[in-house]
Amino acid sequence: MAPSLTRRLIALGSADPERAERFLAARELEGIDPGAVLEGLALAADPDAALVALVRLIERRPEVRRLVEDGPVRSEPLFRLLGASEALGEFLIRHPEHLDVLERPLSAEPSGADPGELRAAMLASVGADPRSGRPVAGTTGPEAYAALRIAYRRHLCELALRDLGAASPTDFMPTAAAELSDLAGAALEAGLAVARAEAEASFGREDVAAVALAVIGMGKCGARELNYISDVDVIYVIEADGAGGDGGPDGARAARIGTALATGMVKAVWSSGREPALWQVDANLRPEGRDGPLVRTLDSHLAYYARWAESWEFQALLKARRIAGDAGLGARYEAAVAPLVWSSAERDGFVESVQAMRRRVTENIPPSEADRQIKLGAGGLRDVEFTVQLLQLVHGRTDESLRVRDTTSAIAALAAGGYIGRSAATEFDSSYRYLRLLEHRLQLAKLRRTHLMPVSEDALRALARSTQGVLDLGRASPEQLLETWHRTKRSVRELHERIFYRPLLNTVAHMSAEEARLTPEAAQARLAALGYRDPQGAMRHIEALTAGVSRRAALQRQLLPVLLGWIAEGVDPDGGLLAFRRVSEALGTTHWYLGLLRDSAAAAERLSHVLADSRLIADLLEVSPESVKWLGDDSDLEPLPLEAQWQEIQSKISRHAEPAAAMRLVRLIRRREILRVALADRAGILDTEAVGHALSDADQAAVLGALRVAEGAAEAADGGLLTRVLVVAMGRQGGREIGYGSDADVMYVHRPVPGADPDAAQRQALAIVGSVSALLTQPLKPPVLAERMLALDADLRPEGKNGPLVRSLDSFAEYYRRWALVWEAQALLRARPLAGDDALAADFMELADSVRYPEQLSAADVREIRRIKARVEAERLPRGADPSRHVKLGRGGLSDVEWLVQLLQLQHARRHPQLRTTGTMEALTAASDLGLIPPGEAELLAEAWRLASRVRSANVAWSGRASDLLPTSRRDLEAVARWCGYPPGQATALEQHYLNVTRRARQVFERRFYAPEH
Repeated sequence: MAPSLTRRLIALGSADPERAERFLAARELEGIDPGAVLEGLALAADPDAALVALVRLIERRPEVRRLVEDGPVRSEPLFRLLGASEALGEFLIRHPEHLDVLERPLSAEPSGADPGELRAAMLASVGADPRSGRPVAGTTGPEAYAALRIAYRRHLCELALRDLGAASPTDFMPTAAAELSDLAGAALEAGLAVARAEAEASFGREDVAAVALAVIGMGKCGARELNYISDVDVIYVIEADGAGGDGGPDGARAARIGTALATGMVKAVWSSGREPALWQVDANLRPEGRDGPLVRTLDSHLAYYARWAESWEFQALLKARRIAGDAGLGARYEAAVAPLVWSSAERDGFVESVQAMRRRVTENIPPSEADRQIKLGAGGLRDVEFTVQLLQLVHGRTDESLRVRDTTSAIAALAAGGYIGRSAATEFDSSYRYLRLLEHRLQLAKLRRTHLMPVSEDALRALARSTQGVLDLGRASPEQLLETWHRTKRSVRELHERIFYRPLLNTVAHMSAEEARLTPEAAQARLAALGYRDPQGAMRHIEALTAGVSRRAALQRQLLPVLLGWIAEGVDPDGGLLAFRRVSEALGTTHWYLGLLRDSAAAAERLSHVLADSRLIADLLEVSPESVKWLGDDSDLEPLPLEAQWQEIQSKISRHAEPAAAMRLVRLIRRREILRVALADRAGILDTEAVGHALSDADQAAVLGALRVAEGAAEAADGGLLTRVLVVAMGRQGGREIGYGSDADVMYVHRPVPGADPDAAQRQALAIVGSVSALLTQPLKPPVLAERMLALDADLRPEGKNGPLVRSLDSFAEYYRRWALVWEAQALLRARPLAGDDALAADFMELADSVRYPEQLSAADVREIRRIKARVEAERLPRGADPSRHVKLGRGGLSDVEWLVQLLQLQHARRHPQLRTTGTMEALTAASDLGLIPPGEAELLAEAWRLASRVRSANVAWSGRASDLLPTSRRDLEAVARWCGYPPGQATALEQHYLNVTRRARQVFERRFYAPEH
């Protein structure tokens, strides 16, 4: 590399000058004066990102070259935008037809766009008439959604260029924030027009036209101070023309139409599609929050506010403003709630409640983010906003000049009214503008919500350059940025503490974004800060994922800064990143994969978390990567019913005569369903019982398939079937209570067909069951280390390991009549047909019922059960294991609950059919309902059993290995706690809860299990 070029690139702010030179030599830039490119890069906040985007842009549209060739005056908009916003650069690459936005020269003193023109342009994008009071779109569905979003992002490009070209970005900040709010309102107006057109198909044009919907903006959007990317908080108000009369729909129908309009509008801006979603629309500030109806009439709103609203809700209403929908209804809403807002400070304890809320916001910041928070931390934006809003609410009761929505105007009004000293107001205002500018520039880079200051030097440099005015770009540095930011935070915090908490108020009131390209230095610093144990190893994975200039690599560069943070939230970030790389490589250039992660934040975040928190899921996803698609839709995670699995298995078997090939497909189906269950379990879609049922169904379907294949092979070998075979589930499989690490306890029964030789039938039955076991345990290729092969354990059969593996039904009947011990009757409590002949199953279950539900359980039998239980505890608990932490055999664990329930079944099931169930929880509920055990004790036992079951499954999900111990390692315990639904950092809470619950469950067990006979 030429030393002079290297020095110049470094002076421009390039983090990787060697790579930058390679891009400067790209064929797309051939013939362009390198000096012109370097002049342009000098204007870019992130010259590396700008250069990469420039090459990609010229590749799509060669005419972009002339902007560079014409010199810095013409190319300035191009380089400023590409260097400040990777996301908008990606938009222009996707839609080069909008490159004309770069043709307009920048202005050092820009102005904002007219709100009416924005509204008209957005409505026009979906074919709606902007002159209509309730416009209806001319297009619907994905076509309309894409058109709306493309139009929005074009306007966003225009605004960003004016913002980036301003001589004083802090002076332009309020104008930019207001325009962002107006643009969001215009987008919702267009989305509402689309929703009206779509709703007409369901409700009819006249009824839809008769329903007025006003969209009330809250928070930053309501105050016209929105960020480049923020949730848009809203409340919906409806009104029907001629409600209840002949001229319009009644109240219930109007509510349904209003709900359809609101949800359709949100879908237009937020649903997945070929053009990425814009931002989330959040209606949780509505009355009753998520539990309340999505839409209400104005009278319903007012009734709620008069009776039920809390103080914080009135503080939120201070920002309320109609942003879309019916103007008259919106104006009436604003007028109606205003008196409530400005009298709210008279409520008892109002000031204290606002102050307490601000403290809770600060206390809930994760410690790792506390020093990087621009918004929520000490000296951040929330300190300014809470201070200003409280002063407005306190003094605005009597001073109408304070009744403004946006923060900068409110500060000016407070200073003019003498409520804040002029010097404090000036400092507050400049600090707020500066913090908002930081927030704007961080979010503009990737159009992703973030409020955290980056940590790497390169990212800090890019942020410093992007926050400077056009005349000061060369003087930006990371050190100056951090110094200014820390000084600003100190100033805000001092002012906040002095003003926000001053006692006088009570008397008066009576009451990181990362840079686009991850260089090794920047990435390793970021990874170490995030908690990766091997940053260099993680870098190798990142380099493998992002190498090259392909679309796939570009998307990975866009996604990874987000995904790395989510993966780092897991227990094993290094393992999670490795798994992500393997899944990505397995899916290759599959068109939907990266699109799903880009367009569905929920799917991307869910994938990141499961890969870092579960070895089982990570390994299964590596061999079944197409299953990632399920993460985008919860309905895809619903377990497949047994009948559907069996139907699919029969179809597969019918097309493969060779047993090994047929059984491979059966095992693949089982593997797939185990993965589905694990993903649903981790997502919180399934509870403990549902997980056990779903896993049991997957195993049963596999056994059904294996038996069908084995019988087919036996029939071919022997010239026909000589006997009918039944596989009987026992133990936890019989109760449909298995976990990820459970074997299948079974017994084998057969009945010779009429006329068959009994000895030959016995030999065939042995061959069939042997084949079933072998077929189920053949490993799949590629193997999965964490996958459990389905091992069938027949040790619970009569005479145990010394008895024949398979018996005829008559042999079972004779054995149980003459020799059955009480423990065998107890074992049969879990027996249920798993696979095989239906008639044989019915006859065997009739036999089992006669044994497991005795007329009376003798005192000797009770003593024997107690003796066996004590022996199991003494002999089977692993040497050195802590009984208080063994989830199966330990204190208050699975064994204690199950043995107590089974004792009650043996004693009472003959007289009470409700107890005749193989499920532990069903039997425990029945025992409680019958008064055999107090409800409180039954609830405690159920809690202990469920928690122990969940810990047992969590051990397998986390490590891929079965373990019956509550971990002692903090890392393992943290992983188990998260699987059990505890928030990060709550491993000790799980441990204490488990030990407490099982200790009390053991007390109940001992009191009931060893109770003297009366």
